[in-house]
Amino acid sequence: MTPTHPIYFSDLDQCVDALIDKVGKKVVIAGGFGRPIHIFNALYRRAVADPDIQLTIITGVSFSRPRGSSDLEKRFLEPFVDRVFGNLPELEYVEPYQRGKLPKNIEIVEVFLQAGTYLGNKHAQQNFVYSNFTHWLRDMIEQGCNVFGQMIARREIDGEPAYSMSQDAYALDILPRIQALREEGKQIAVVGQVNDELPFMYNDAIVPVDTYDFILDDPRFNHTLLGPPSTAVDITDYMIGLNASSLIPDGGTLQIGIGALGDAIAYACILRHERNQLYRDVLAESGLTDRFGEIIDRVGETGEFQQGIYGSTEMFADGFRHLINHGVLKRAVYDHVGLQRLVNEGRLAEGVTAQTLPLLVQEQLVSPRLTPEDVRFLIKYGIFQDRVVLADGVLCCGDGIEIEADLGNVAALEQINRHCLGQQLRGGMVLHAGFFLGPQAMYRQLREMPEEESRRICMTDIAYVNQLYGHEEIARLQRQKARFINTAIMVSLLGDACSDGLEDGRKISGVGGQYNFVAMAHALADGRSVLMCRSTRSKGGETTSNIVWNYGHTTIPAHLRDIVVTEYGVAMLRGQREKDVIARMLNIADSRFQPQLLEQAKSAGKIPDDYEIPAQYRNNTPERLERIVARLQPEGFFPAYPFGSDFTPEEKVLADVLQSLKAKMGSRRHLFKTLAGAVAASGEYPESAQPYLARMGLEQPEDFKHVAIQKLILAELHELGHI
Repeated sequence: MTPTHPIYFSDLDQCVDALIDKVGKKVVIAGGFGRPIHIFNALYRRAVADPDIQLTIITGVSFSRPRGSSDLEKRFLEPFVDRVFGNLPELEYVEPYQRGKLPKNIEIVEVFLQAGTYLGNKHAQQNFVYSNFTHWLRDMIEQGCNVFGQMIARREIDGEPAYSMSQDAYALDILPRIQALREEGKQIAVVGQVNDELPFMYNDAIVPVDTYDFILDDPRFNHTLLGPPSTAVDITDYMIGLNASSLIPDGGTLQIGIGALGDAIAYACILRHERNQLYRDVLAESGLTDRFGEIIDRVGETGEFQQGIYGSTEMFADGFRHLINHGVLKRAVYDHVGLQRLVNEGRLAEGVTAQTLPLLVQEQLVSPRLTPEDVRFLIKYGIFQDRVVLADGVLCCGDGIEIEADLGNVAALEQINRHCLGQQLRGGMVLHAGFFLGPQAMYRQLREMPEEESRRICMTDIAYVNQLYGHEEIARLQRQKARFINTAIMVSLLGDACSDGLEDGRKISGVGGQYNFVAMAHALADGRSVLMCRSTRSKGGETTSNIVWNYGHTTIPAHLRDIVVTEYGVAMLRGQREKDVIARMLNIADSRFQPQLLEQAKSAGKIPDDYEIPAQYRNNTPERLERIVARLQPEGFFPAYPFGSDFTPEEKVLADVLQSLKAKMGSRRHLFKTLAGAVAASGEYPESAQPYLARMGLEQPEDFKHVAIQKLILAELHELGHI
């Protein structure tokens, strides 16, 4: 991409000097989750010290280390954060950004906000770019980006240094845009910061060395990767995940996201694959198969994953890692149209046999008399062994045998099958993704993964995974029976969804790739969009419905409605009449809110005045679902952390305690009851409480305030049954 090889630096200040010398004092630097933090921080410090530097940072989700807002939260969080986040540097601009105290010559532009953190931040709300993540790289250029920076992984391949965009391979899409600016005479810089903690990913993620103008490479800049710890999965999450998993057909394609709902879907798929009878029993007990069996039969399946599924997703979330580990994510796809078509038709299996070459000739994928191009193709996909060489029309096999390269000659073909064939098709991908983000255990596995397994994961540009344009033929062949599963905050009775903002215009997070996946589901003949939504939310002791009549902000418009899933079931909305859409949404709403919602629809004249919700859908209560899961949890099913946790056993309990206390603090009635219980507690505490108090440093409280905090924790531990 650049006219010369990169300039290497081991000194941070010298690297930043060179960067500013190249682009000038107006620096517009962009980067994603894999930001080169040391370079970002150095530029920020320069701009703070020199008001003549105009610094714009374009990024998404400016993470900061979690910090408690109270003494109690700090006691819990600080040891945990130090352990999990290790030596991950802070982004130095975040603290003044959050306080609204950025210098006038520095601005932050984000396309995705840390959820809920910046609702009251004028700088964040005013400089937010509301863009599909698919188009973010284009919009970086629109914002005047003249520096693109990222962490990169380094490895030696065939004696030469190789660099991988790894975590942020989605940014491959920006490179041709930057090259176009260079050709216009613009001063542009691409800078990479090597981090040996970053997994080296193969395939598209490997870029030419001269992609970078500057590379900062020194062990001092290695650091722990940003790894949000796994969140707990509650009963509501599990039921939504179970319902959604029944819509995923074997042999299909899957997209899911990060967080509790993504983990719930992955867990449900693994349960379906490994304990299929139990999985079916739970679906039956919940009423899903009885009430929504017709939808499942039409759209999904509930059997084991014999063929397996393939992942095509914006984010490689931790759930995909577990689907790989448990043999669910195993359907391989290939980057060759003809080959992929034969695989889809079931005419070409992964195992190479004596029938493979005649089939390829028949389909005109290779010539009867093999050419050098044919041999390269056969070797690339593992049909021929690597050591096969074509010279003067003769195949020189690895065992020294020479055979005429004529597949039309029966005797020659027999010899070729005996001496040249490989064993398995090669080059198949079980996952395409733009970037990855997950807990430290995920990064550790990716770093330690054997190369052969790692090569089955293709980190690639965002344009490839998020849309069909530019590669439509191969994408359609790969993404058969696609289920693009995303999360919404609220869904209206008419099927439009709110996922990222409030009706007053403030943004909670961002649209990400959600819109593009929804649109792509409509563009694929057998694709479906699935929006998951918790039916209710609670705050301050008050529960409200997330299924609403209407809302003043829409992320996914009603004309793109397809399938909505709550913990109570599945609503198939695509192509349905308005009255039927409303009826189906009412069927999956919490029964406490169904009468009011129905009345609103009747008042608007959108459903017949005499319509009544069928009796079988009027028992949508959390208590009913809790009984199902509670029966199985003692047997080890549906644990709070299905794929492990960075929390210690004591921290898991304390997290529940603090969450419960926080909820009670929002309700005066519950608060008084909790305080009364704490005051009534005796001065002595049981031995079973000692590990929890020790973890919080409250074994021997030093003053009245900490005595009160200790008593609150003890009262809550007792109420929750932990002591």
